Amino acid sequence: MEEINHKKKRSIFYRFILKPILFLFLSSLLYTLFCRFILPPITITQIADVVGGYGLKRDYVSNKNIGRNIKLAALASEDQRFAEHGGFDWVSIDKSMNGKKKKKRERGAGASTISQQTAKNVFLWQGSGITRYIRKVPEFYFTKLIEWTWGKKRILEVYLNVIEMGPGIYGVEAASQSYFHKHAKDLSRQEAAMIIACLPNPKRFTVRPLSHRVSWRYPQILEQMNNLEGDEDIEAIIK
Repeated sequence: MEEINHKKKRSIFYRFILKPILFLFLSSLLYTLFCRFILPPITITQIADVVGGYGLKRDYVSNKNIGRNIKLAALASEDQRFAEHGGFDWVSIDKSMNGKKKKKRERGAGASTISQQTAKNVFLWQGSGITRYIRKVPEFYFTKLIEWTWGKKRILEVYLNVIEMGPGIYGVEAASQSYFHKHAKDLSRQEAAMIIACLPNPKRFTVRPLSHRVSWRYPQILEQMNNLEGDEDIEAIIK
């Protein structure tokens, strides 16, 4: 009788716990590998904007058509240690937790790395409060997964294609066309800095019309771009 109960418990464990976990792991791994070569067909955030009435303006472009200036602006503003870390900027996290003052060159307190933002935007959802904390475990998993399988160039390419850069506007090509009527590869340094300055809240911090926050932030990004330019590791990623 005890042996029968033991077998029954093992069967329940396999069917309702182990099997779903294996399915989720394999499906997430396969989709991650799919996105290593093909840009994500749709994201939860994009679906939410369509449902919310913002529409979906998007034009995916390859890495060679993104442009050096917008890549440099993104790294300068969002993740200056992108070339060094393995998905998480533990140096900034440690400073933030200990309440130490950051240098001018560093990102704002509590900001996620580009790898984390890419994982969140491609595989997960936005949101604050309790949903933000629920998201942390899968965000950690997907962040490490794309670091291991995509590499830095691909992560930056996907990030700049899927990130929201205005109400219903996704990716640098759609943003470039909407704000400056040109391709992303042709953006000037100032234009690139202005687009990136709308993050992390592009619905509120608008490029057209120019919001106070964007007008205040983009000169700082230009300065940080000058500081980063010439760094060998950065140059290897944005070339």
